[in-house]
Amino acid sequence: MDRPYDIVLFGASGFTGALTAAYLAEFAGPAVTWAMAGRNRTKMEALGIDVPIMYADAADPASLAELAARARVVVTTVGPYIRYGEPLVAACAEAGTHYLDLTGEPEFVDRMYLRHHATAVRTGARLVHACGFDSIPFDLGVLFTVEQLPEHVPLTVSGFLRVHGSASGGTFHSAVSILARRRHGSEAAALRRTTEPAPAGRRVSAGPGGLRYVGGWALPMPTVDPRIVGHSARLLDRYGPDFTYRQHYAVRRLPTALTMAGGAAALAALARIPPARDRLLTRLRPGDGPSPEQRARNWFKVTFVGEGGGRRVVTEVAGGDPGYGETAKMLAESALCLAFDDVPDRAGQLTTAAALGRPLIDRLRRAGLTFTVRDRTRP
Repeated sequence: MDRPYDIVLFGASGFTGALTAAYLAEFAGPAVTWAMAGRNRTKMEALGIDVPIMYADAADPASLAELAARARVVVTTVGPYIRYGEPLVAACAEAGTHYLDLTGEPEFVDRMYLRHHATAVRTGARLVHACGFDSIPFDLGVLFTVEQLPEHVPLTVSGFLRVHGSASGGTFHSAVSILARRRHGSEAAALRRTTEPAPAGRRVSAGPGGLRYVGGWALPMPTVDPRIVGHSARLLDRYGPDFTYRQHYAVRRLPTALTMAGGAAALAALARIPPARDRLLTRLRPGDGPSPEQRARNWFKVTFVGEGGGRRVVTEVAGGDPGYGETAKMLAESALCLAFDDVPDRAGQLTTAAALGRPLIDRLRRAGLTFTVRDRTRP
């Protein structure tokens, strides 16, 4: 594309956006032309990063159309996406501009498929959601695991997350929005199932796992990640004729498991009561986030157990601060990968595994995330 910018970052003045901007400033390199975009020029200038600044507002479609027309890849950290995200998706799909975001909102992903996938296929745009901790470690971790197993056979993969992290205001607001809109999310998912073509001659099942004990307690993990993995498996024949994925949150002690389950249930109930939801949203405000000292203590590990064709493999994806430091890294490297690497020739709404695949795994390894094989066994 003959456009002035390889990458434009929308939302650079927000908490995660500022971290992403700092990462690009340090690691993109002088050959990459990139810019920041948002409503508040003063806040972006305060970051002290010497790149062009563009005006763009989620409530101003003309500004978003101009942004999309000037970039090869647009990256957005402006959420909750169900509230602010669609106009930029629409602009990028229409302009043939590649689009990346950090959403963990299943309803948003499904509605964007229904409304903009066909346009993106026509224009050649790649629309890639969930390019942070939601859902790269899981989506690429499953791809990495599948690559260790035989081809053309039924495969099962289970993922187990252990994490020490902190929440920002933006993440908290998105989580509450997801819980408050569960009925709307179910409706969008059902409509997508009736619209999206099924993979010919193949079966895919992906979702949260059940409660189980595997040397520690594994809890169901009903996040967007299993859905993203399922979309990858439907798009890629390498996942075999019959693929099953289940995802869990792993804790060592039963009291911890019960406390987490109770807290999640209480949050879900309160999010559906408007006065209680409004009170919850005052606890953390968009722009709030953990300090550098807190982020330095954070980490994550996802262990995958894959089986198929008489083989069993255990893999691990691990890194530092999941929600912010590593998320900014994952989002920035995804943008650089999409702009410059030899990625699969596909268009429309895609996943990181289908759009970026092995080139992004290689980039993230060089950037410090680990993708490792822990064990291989045969009968």
